[in-house]
Amino acid sequence: MRLTSLAIIGVCVIWASGVGAQPASDWARADFVDVRLVSAVAGTEGRDTVPLGLEFRLAEGWKVYWRSAGDAGYPPQVTWDASRNLAAADTAYPVPHRFSLFGLETFGYKDHVVYPITARLIEPGAPLRVDAAVNALVCSDICVPLDINLRLDLPNGPPSPTAFTQLLDRWTAQVPRDLPGLGLDVTAVRLTGDPASPTLEIAVVSEGPIGDLDVFPEGPKGTSFGKPEVVAGAAPDGVTLRVPVGLRQGARIDGAALTLTLVDGDRFVERRITVGATAGARPTPPMPTPPPVDVAGFLAMLGVAVLGGLILNLMPCVLPVLSLKLVSAVGYGGAARGAIRAGFLASAAGILFSFLVLAAGAIGLREAGVAVGWGIQFQQPLFLVAMTALVVLFAANLWGVFEVPLPRTLADLGARLPSEQRPNGGKSLVGHFLTGAFVTLLATPCSAPFVGTAIGFALSRGSGEVLAVFAAMGLGLALPYLVVAAAPGLVRALPRPGPWMVWLKKILALALVATAAWLLTVLAAQIGMTMSVVVAGVFLALVVVLWLAPEGLAVPGAGVAVLAALLIAGVAERPRALGPVAEATTANGVTTVAWRPFDQAGIKALVAEGRVVLVDVTADWCLTCRVNKKLVLDTQPVAGLLASGEVAAVRADWTNPDPIIATYLASFGRYGIPFNAVYGPGAPEGIPLPELLSVDAVLDAVARAGAGAGADKAPRTARLD
Repeated sequence: MRLTSLAIIGVCVIWASGVGAQPASDWARADFVDVRLVSAVAGTEGRDTVPLGLEFRLAEGWKVYWRSAGDAGYPPQVTWDASRNLAAADTAYPVPHRFSLFGLETFGYKDHVVYPITARLIEPGAPLRVDAAVNALVCSDICVPLDINLRLDLPNGPPSPTAFTQLLDRWTAQVPRDLPGLGLDVTAVRLTGDPASPTLEIAVVSEGPIGDLDVFPEGPKGTSFGKPEVVAGAAPDGVTLRVPVGLRQGARIDGAALTLTLVDGDRFVERRITVGATAGARPTPPMPTPPPVDVAGFLAMLGVAVLGGLILNLMPCVLPVLSLKLVSAVGYGGAARGAIRAGFLASAAGILFSFLVLAAGAIGLREAGVAVGWGIQFQQPLFLVAMTALVVLFAANLWGVFEVPLPRTLADLGARLPSEQRPNGGKSLVGHFLTGAFVTLLATPCSAPFVGTAIGFALSRGSGEVLAVFAAMGLGLALPYLVVAAAPGLVRALPRPGPWMVWLKKILALALVATAAWLLTVLAAQIGMTMSVVVAGVFLALVVVLWLAPEGLAVPGAGVAVLAALLIAGVAERPRALGPVAEATTANGVTTVAWRPFDQAGIKALVAEGRVVLVDVTADWCLTCRVNKKLVLDTQPVAGLLASGEVAAVRADWTNPDPIIATYLASFGRYGIPFNAVYGPGAPEGIPLPELLSVDAVLDAVARAGAGAGADKAPRTARLD
């Protein structure tokens, strides 16, 4: 009861921390709609753009319009003239709904919508005042034009996430984009029928089954488009959409350029194509089909996977894993060889089983059309909170604060063994199995040498190869356990159990505390520093309560479950951090590198100007990425090269899910990070770098990429807008 009360209080504190001044305008209210401006960041420090949103909450039956409203209506029009420090504002439009009434087709939104807006600052980092004069048409059985004035002020403070960050992320993710690899494409568009009232035939191909497919065409002035009819296509994996076309005022559509927004459930894509043209369908997945691999090549790749899994044991993100291994080994003392072997085999089985679960999950997500990658679970705040809870409980347990009994069903499995066969003085095999699973979870944020190669190979091929490669990686990670299981006498070389073990456990608990602190910093990047500190306070309060409780207190499994569930519920809807954000990094206290946000079109533009570009795909949860920054990117001579303007520095932040970055990685056959590539006149398609960077590798790639530039090209700074 006391634990449940503490959890409820903690959740209330978490939610209360989100209450207060937030960067948003006042609501402009009417009987049928409420409108306001919101910001995803609390300040403008270090930024030349600010993500805003124009939010509409509509009464039942009312709607506002998409950028192309259809047969009637118009989208919200905003005038920004009275704003201060605002150079321009670009509005994006999420996927619309179709409204059909008496043969008229209109496109827009009902209930709730946020139009994402990118505000570009005149003076980066200076305070911003947004004065928006909004003219919007809101319709039900009648249409009412609204004129609204909204004001939002942002100081030049830190651009920390706000209560609206997750809201804006969600609506921005629903904006259709013209990108390859989304599983839906247009191959041809042609006109048929009467020239005065033609029909537009759109050939569509799909990677998976087609559900409720719709298309929203945009054409020249004087054209309108009816509701599409879906008919079987010429290609076995496609259909044809037949769209009635209305022509007014002598408008023509033959040979015209169209923008087509295809929507099929959760899939949506934007394509630009000329009527009468045939477009080659974009590859899905976006990289070339991999060549067949012979048996020898496949066995060699399995060897690479085993080696990658083994090296994971040495990566910094697996330090607590090594600690758990050491504590487990010391605890055997003079136990029987059979008990030692059983315990280590159970842990190895936990690792292998967990890798097979990861493989099955990757296969399922890939078949569902979801971008998959190594370590993507660390992009989810729910997972981070659960992992932090587990690590804190392990650390507190090593300190002797309390005991965490296994659920009764699992405990019974171990209890059925004779006591002399239970490893570690009575610890059940299930406990060792779960330790192996925990090892796997903590290993996933690292991409060690050979891991990226193995994962990229597996995910570009069939389900059998995925299972085999993941199993081989699990075998590599489990090798230390298997070695001890094969030679249990190795444990006898350790000192016998004694008082020194108490101190060793406390020291190793500090490593777990450091891991928990790291997880909280990753969480802070997704839900904000204030929220992360509150979550840490709740965990600390729990440990203090358990420490002050009567000696020998055992925490009931239900109490821990309630605590974890309430904490997760309290964090689930909190704001997450933005995607790519420009930032500055100081190397050796001297050189400052201004990283530009990731933009593939901007990279191509820089290369066309003769520039060399280095792209760094990173995330706060990727410890190998931090190692690369510390040893290479933030040190001389690489940092000096980036800061001088000779090489443009572009950073893609994958801390949170981002389909654009996932697609970019897949174009190189990569599904995990870190990932770095260098572009230039001599390498317009990019030179991928190894997972663990070296100064020589970076400088060599820069030299090769710049080989096509003229000798008279002077270093210069370019902007990615």
